[in-house]
Order: sequence, then C-alpha cells, then structure tokens
Amino acid sequence: MGIINITPDSFSDGGENLIPENALKTALDMQKAGADILDIGGQSTRPGHTPVAPDDEWQRLKAPLELIIKNVNIPVSVDTFYPEVAKKALEMGAHIINDVSGKVNPEMTAIVKKYGAGIVLMHSGEEKTNNIISTVNAKLTSMLAEAVQLGVPPENICLDPGIGFGKTNEQSLELINNTADVKVGGTAYLLAASRKRVIAYLLGDEGIPPNKRDEGTVAAHLIGVKGGADIIRVHNVPLAVKSLKTLSNERNK
Repeated sequence: MGIINITPDSFSDGGENLIPENALKTALDMQKAGADILDIGGQSTRPGHTPVAPDDEWQRLKAPLELIIKNVNIPVSVDTFYPEVAKKALEMGAHIINDVSGKVNPEMTAIVKKYGAGIVLMHSGEEKTNNIISTVNAKLTSMLAEAVQLGVPPENICLDPGIGFGKTNEQSLELINNTADVKVGGTAYLLAASRKRVIAYLLGDEGIPPNKRDEGTVAAHLIGVKGGADIIRVHNVPLAVKSLKTLSNERNK
C-alpha cells in the first residue's frame, strides 16, 4: 500500500503532492513500481498535528483523488475518519476507507456497507497497559465483531494495530515482533510502520529525518510479514517491493 499525502504538514512528505498533477505522477510511479493499493490522505495524523475540518479535507482531496482514480488500475484507499468525506470518495470511485479514528463508527460502517467497499480499522491508545499484545489483540477482535454485526462482511475488513498511535516505542516494537499473536484470524491485517519514530528509535537516533528511515522500515515490515501481516503501508514503494520479492524467493527455496 503506497502512501500519498495531500497535505502541507505530514511528517514525511508534507507538501509534495498538494498539486493534483504531482499527486497523479506519484500514484503512477507507485503503480509502476509494484504497489497493489494506493492510500490517499488529506490530513496529517502525526503527533501534534492540527486537525482539519471535513470540508477542508475534501477540498484537498477532491481534485487529486479524481485524477488518480481515473488514471490508475489498482484499488484506491482514502485515509479519513470523516463519514462525509468517505461517502464522497466512494461516490467518486474509491475502493477502501482507511479509518484511523481507533473506533468503529456506525455511520462510517453504514457508508462502507452501502458501497460494498473495504475498510481498515485501526487500534489507537493503550499506552498504560501491562500487556500490549493481548490488549491490542482483544480490542481488534472486538472491533472486527462490532463491524461485522453492523453489516460489513469480514472479507471487506482489514485490521491495523496502530503502530505509534498512543503507544511507546517499546510497545510498538512488541507489536511488530509479535505480529502472529496480535493478528486476528478471519480478516486481513495491515502493518504501518513506515518512517515512524519507532524506526528512528530502532536505529538509535531519533533525530534521523523520516526520509532516512527506509532501511529500518524494510526490516520492521519484513518481521511483520513473516508474522502474518497481509499488507504493509509504505512511503518507498520500490524498496518495499524489492524486499518482499527477496523474502518471497527465500520462502520458495
């Protein structure tokens, strides 16, 4: 899943894709490099971000999203926790809603159900727990059951442990290293550690700029994939694709 941020303030690539034509070029480059899904967001969720209202988020997304949907042939995900933005995106032709709110919103699930779309549900919080693995697994299990009860088929749901969302670096590492125990059976699982502060922490220098964290990102994601992660959400698609091909070759020997 390739990340395209239509924002001025995202921690890694803020401002790069605000111009619709730039966003389209990024999308086409990612598709050519081997991305399976594109995830397009109009609001930064980095620590300390300034929230953007639904109308403002949609105004950022509208033109680049329309261009991308018309010109790519892989599924497009929209990163939003606003039901009104999700509805407009799905009407335009998006396929997936990536909801990082950390909860199951009945209004959001109703929209996703209506359009037969996919939805990513992310865990957020729990920094004070004594067992982050069992805590996140239990919450994701509960979120899956709630979404299914609201009418979303399990095959349309993907769960995300929320690396870095309300968690210490040590907790994020535990979740990555124990993917097999965190993952919930019966639905897809997404790991999104790309360029996050936990990667800088792993590399021993939290001052490393985000675009210098790709090697660490690859290692973290491959640990997750070997533990059963189905999707990795990345900034550097070519590097991620090469690393997965290498892992696949290793498995096929």
